Amino acid sequence: MLSWTIAFLVIALLAGVLGFTGIARTATGIAKILFYIFLILFVLSLLSRLF
Repeated sequence: MLSWTIAFLVIALLAGVLGFTGIARTATGIAKILFYIFLILFVLSLLSRLF
């Protein structure tokens, strides 16, 4: 999941540099959502290992 986040972040950066602001904004939004999902699953995984 983290690799998808990094991929969308790279797409957003490239689109931003090339001037495609709509695509960059969309890719950034997707990367943020995937990162938060990854973070929540990571914390849940850590908590399940503790108990």
